[in-house]
Amino acid sequence: MKRLAATGLALLLAMPAAAADLRTEVGGYRAAHEAAIISQLDEMVRLKSVAADPQGLALTASYLEGQLKARGFETASWSAGGSPPVVYGLLKSPGAKRTAIFYAHYDGQPVTRAEWSSDPFVPVMRDGLAGKDLDWKAARPPFNPEWRLFGRGAADDKSAIISFLTAFDALKTLHRKPSVNIKVVWEGEEEATSAHLGAILKSHAAELKSDVWLIGDGPVHQSRTPTIYFGARGSLGLDATIYGPIRALHDGHYGNWVPNPAAMAAELITQMRDGEGRIAIPDFADDVRPLSAAERDAIARLPKVEEGLKREFGIARSEGGEGLTASTMRPALNIRGLRSGQVGAAANNAIPVDAVLSVDFRLVPGQTTRRVQGKVEAFLKAKGWTVVRETPDLATRLSHPRLIKLTWGGGYPALRSDMTSPAAQGVIAAAQSAAGGPVAVLPMMGGSVPINLFDELFHVPIIGLPIGNHDNNQHAANENMRLRNLWDGITLYAAMMAQLNW
Repeated sequence: MKRLAATGLALLLAMPAAAADLRTEVGGYRAAHEAAIISQLDEMVRLKSVAADPQGLALTASYLEGQLKARGFETASWSAGGSPPVVYGLLKSPGAKRTAIFYAHYDGQPVTRAEWSSDPFVPVMRDGLAGKDLDWKAARPPFNPEWRLFGRGAADDKSAIISFLTAFDALKTLHRKPSVNIKVVWEGEEEATSAHLGAILKSHAAELKSDVWLIGDGPVHQSRTPTIYFGARGSLGLDATIYGPIRALHDGHYGNWVPNPAAMAAELITQMRDGEGRIAIPDFADDVRPLSAAERDAIARLPKVEEGLKREFGIARSEGGEGLTASTMRPALNIRGLRSGQVGAAANNAIPVDAVLSVDFRLVPGQTTRRVQGKVEAFLKAKGWTVVRETPDLATRLSHPRLIKLTWGGGYPALRSDMTSPAAQGVIAAAQSAAGGPVAVLPMMGGSVPINLFDELFHVPIIGLPIGNHDNNQHAANENMRLRNLWDGITLYAAMMAQLNW
């Protein structure tokens, strides 16, 4: 990693003055167009591109294809099996020897309106994470870079798309010719496990030949340092229902005799993972690919953020006894939901009929969803559980003392790309030029994005360009985008289009 970092720095120092000037010129363009940039992000967030609204997804795809056409791109819209469209764009640059594909997704996570401070699809500007509402349209630029625009998809990934479009506009205005041929792949099914993306990519493999995929998803490092990442963890979802009596029973008359499904669920959780977050399922990590020396060095060089995050999150300890990034290099078993009986004013002294666990596995390179599923089910059976796929009938209940219904969700494996490739060095150098200094280099992002598909089909470097603020509430209520991150994202994308070379 020392050699890699030194090479990237040497490339940065060797760049002509025009490279450093690009950052200044793009910054000037952005400063002159701040209101228009925010207006376009505002406009895009208002499009209800969530799985529950197929019409909203279609309208968003059409909007994006129109944006590309207006900028001179050749475009197409691809679907498979009724999926939301994949928006494709192509712009050739005369003399370019390399082709870069810019990926992002335009769909967002579902929303529960009651959890939001305002309508998720009516963007609101606030002067901080928990700040007051602002009438930004009545304010005069330059806007405070600490302001945040709130709305579903504002950070994940609509800001990446707006950064790309704005960067392209800036380069055109500045008469800067792209250094690479540009291709765009904007997906509308990422938050639903990209179920049809593989088939679409395979059907259009000829159009998708390139030298590198650049992934516009995820937040920057928690230190707010501009960031590049070289992989992402995989994901696998599981919902498990544990069965108790067929009706709720008085816990005075029947407690200590009728098995309590809530207690069984709690016991099962502690059997699957310990108090430090380490997975206790036998052989679960046997397939895990170890980190390379370059990857370990990259993690060691990251700014320390753990103590600040503890204060931010209001926690006195962390799990695992290691740094945040090191912990996200391991597989994870997260309990994302647990429901059984009633609490608070609704609580009653009864044994509940069932308990439902919702589990999110984060996978790392070497693991496959099929093998993880097999190991989990073998573990359950060894613990005396009978696994069923449907709600059990009375005969099944009477025959098996520990019943658990498993419903596996979609998922995909993880990926870590080579951090030492020529393309990697070129991307790091361009990112450093955009940032005006060193960037944080992550071997793998803790979150998940289906970049393994690109690797399996195209076998070219896959590198992430995250721009979101780490506290953007991605996937949760009150998702937001900090303006400083949006501005930095525009400069980053401009550098990738105009300065990427290896």
